Amino acid sequence: MSTAPVPAPEPPAPKPVLIFDDPLDQQSSDDTDRGWGERPGTDGDSAAELKRFLDEKPPHHI
Repeated sequence: MSTAPVPAPEPPAPKPVLIFDDPLDQQSSDDTDRGWGERPGTDGDSAAELKRFLDEKPPHHI
């Protein structure tokens, strides 16, 4: 019979913490001006603006 050491039990996982802050006080990714259809830096390029217009045109405007 061997006397191998018995591994110590693992500590319990920490319980989730409830946060009672107002979520409307924090800025979300929707509050920023980026990501709402803007395309990076066309700088008045008419070809890029035409491409955007054609890409975003509804199908009944063909």
